[in-house]
Amino acid sequence: MTALEVIVGLIYLVAAATFVIGLHLMRSPATARNGNLLSAGGMASAILATVVLVAADDAFSVTAVGWIVLVLGTAVGAVAGAVGARRVKMTAMPQLVSLFNAVGGGAAALIAFPELMHRFEAADALGASYSIIPAAVLIFVGLDLLIGSITFTGSLIAAGKLQGWVSGAPIAFPGSRLLLGVAAIAGVGSVVWLIAAPGVLPLVVLTVAALGFGILMVLPIGGADMPVVVSLLNAFTGLAVAMSGFVVGSDILIVAGGLVGASGTILTKLMADAMNRSVLSIMVGGFGTGDAPAGAAAGPGGGEVRRTDADDVALRLAYASKVIIVPGYGLAAAQAQREAGELGKALAERGVTVFYAIHPVAGRMPGHMNVLLAEADVPYTQLAEMDDVNPEFPTCDVALVVGANDVTNPAARRPGNAISGMPILDVDRARSVVVIKRSMGHGYAGLDNELYTSPNTGMLFADAKKGLGEILAALKEYAA
Repeated sequence: MTALEVIVGLIYLVAAATFVIGLHLMRSPATARNGNLLSAGGMASAILATVVLVAADDAFSVTAVGWIVLVLGTAVGAVAGAVGARRVKMTAMPQLVSLFNAVGGGAAALIAFPELMHRFEAADALGASYSIIPAAVLIFVGLDLLIGSITFTGSLIAAGKLQGWVSGAPIAFPGSRLLLGVAAIAGVGSVVWLIAAPGVLPLVVLTVAALGFGILMVLPIGGADMPVVVSLLNAFTGLAVAMSGFVVGSDILIVAGGLVGASGTILTKLMADAMNRSVLSIMVGGFGTGDAPAGAAAGPGGGEVRRTDADDVALRLAYASKVIIVPGYGLAAAQAQREAGELGKALAERGVTVFYAIHPVAGRMPGHMNVLLAEADVPYTQLAEMDDVNPEFPTCDVALVVGANDVTNPAARRPGNAISGMPILDVDRARSVVVIKRSMGHGYAGLDNELYTSPNTGMLFADAKKGLGEILAALKEYAA
């Protein structure tokens, strides 16, 4: 081992340490930004060290065309990533994450495919059978192609659903689940086939089956389950990257992929638990139509809906001692996070205790509400997770719900419906509840929200941005 290889190995070790530390820092909103920067710095150093090693080590023998491809690929990827990240709206962040998952899974698969083809060519040059290729290599190539291809197409469909290019409702057709089963059997069977009888045909069959499985897996999943799906596909991306690390013998890819795969798997399990559903039941699909059925304008159970206005809400807030703001996707869709932050700040200046109640699956991706509110400079100390904030609702003067639906529906406490048993925010136990919503439309579960006809609930029918702005203006008049 040359001195350069030793140095590069040490850089990889330091980079791996930054990934672990960065992941730990991301556990808290207060330190997440630093954790992200630290991990990004570690990855940048690993990439730079790899480029130096490839350039200086004659063993790689990169041609002029190869260098052009590497430079152009790096430049295009860096520019696309930087521009996309800076320009993306916070409401479109889930779509961007899904696209990143697709790119990661696809890149991992593209590492495995040419690596195995190169080994096939080497065997042909020696006039030897493909059986000389080590079984370990074939196993990792097969798993890499299987997981990476599923992640690629599955993430693209997820991004399409989140963007609205593909219907958010579960999409199924006659025989779709049978076809999904066939694709699964073909994919796993092709991995075994590739190991037992290496060749181009099982490689192609494996890739096609995995690509098809990714599409068929995500199509029947409803919009309400998208946070869990995004998290699961993120875990798949990590696993695919780890497999590609085994294929090419890269320790840094193995470590980085393993961390992403492990953390993504844990997050997926936590989010499924937050919906009181198994990951398998979510992947089977069919929950969450994404569309409000006919008759959605009627009050739940025929109860009476009490309307309110911005002046009345501002008056309640002005004389409150504790207010809990509950953000949901409606806040994200209206890009009203800054108005929500300004309202919380105005209330805090009046001596009101303010919390923002965060449900694990509110929005379209894990941590969606945290990201939005952080952008609006909401103090991290005011962000409260579901288990921590639920005991606060009985002593809360006003619970202000902004665009959240299923995660506040008391129907979850009763058996016999689509969200039965799902942990919810106990908004209905507050002394007074105000819901800002554009209409009485259903949530993704297709259920009326019983909160809306509760005797202590007032409905402010407005776009979240406009409604919060009007409340804030009225509150400032009271302060004057």
